Amino acid sequence: MNFEKITIRKKITSRGGGIEIDLTSLGYPGEKMTAYQNYLGGGMLGAVCSDCTVHHKYKFIEESMASDLDRISTQLKAYFHSLTNPVDCWESTSFEQNQSLPVSAY
Repeated sequence: MNFEKITIRKKITSRGGGIEIDLTSLGYPGEKMTAYQNYLGGGMLGAVCSDCTVHHKYKFIEESMASDLDRISTQLKAYFHSLTNPVDCWESTSFEQNQSLPVSAY
């Protein structure tokens, strides 16, 4: 999925950051989704997390909608990981390895 066209804002640093996308073109008018990553310390970034406004507006959502949002979330988290993960032989970690890390050091 090409997230560049629907990116609202993006801040990426060596200490993590986040990205926010507009879900309108994906069938969720006016809704947004974010992926973000915290700094754990010692040069390590935590697992990439995500959130979206759809879950906050509606207490219950249809299973098919939840499945679709989960798919988008996983793709967005993998995309954000590709932006924050250094591409060299010493520091590179796979998305799966990253997702096994804690979210926060606290």
